[in-house]
Amino acid sequence: MIGTITNATCIVIGATVGTLLKKGISEKYRTALFNAMGLVSLAIGANTFMQNMPKSEFPVLFILSMAIGGVIGYGLDLKGRVDSWAERKGMSKLMEGLTASCLLYCIGTFSIVGPILSALQGDNTFLFTNSTLDLVTSAVFASAYGFGMALAGLVVFAWQGSIYAIAYFTKGAAIMQGPLLNEMCIVGGILIISSGLSILNIKECKTLNYLPALLVPVVFYLAKELVM
Repeated sequence: MIGTITNATCIVIGATVGTLLKKGISEKYRTALFNAMGLVSLAIGANTFMQNMPKSEFPVLFILSMAIGGVIGYGLDLKGRVDSWAERKGMSKLMEGLTASCLLYCIGTFSIVGPILSALQGDNTFLFTNSTLDLVTSAVFASAYGFGMALAGLVVFAWQGSIYAIAYFTKGAAIMQGPLLNEMCIVGGILIISSGLSILNIKECKTLNYLPALLVPVVFYLAKELVM
């Protein structure tokens, strides 16, 4: 778990540094940082999608995932509920940054495969590399959105910790290998692009309502394993 703890800690440290820098940044430069984060989200999302799409075993699964996930998310009104809570707490803008940052931190090879390698082989290389990247990213996000971005560290700890535990106790079940990872990254790439569009005020896609889409590939492969 040392790799996951390091990753979460780096996010908190980065958020602290970014918050300190924020005090000396004018509104003009804050706007520049917002735009930068939006563009970064678009680029990373597109790259994640394009890298994994050619390796998909079921090219239409991501379409079904987005459709089914969107129906569930809108039915539960996930974004409305979160926005209502955030508004009461005065955290409306922060939630936009947290959504985008958590997707960036959690969806990707380093953040998913890293905990698996750590649990099965004791190899934390992926997670240490991810920690360095997240340290810088969290500092930039916090300089735009504030110290509340440190909460992403808890999300990453819970995410990677869950993957670590599953891999450890199942000894790396086949379902956790390449195909499922690919499909989750494809869907995740689309969600990251969605966050980027929202940050840039191009289109409010209500990304939170589509988060259930990430579970559809998991359910699909679990069902596939049971049938086979």
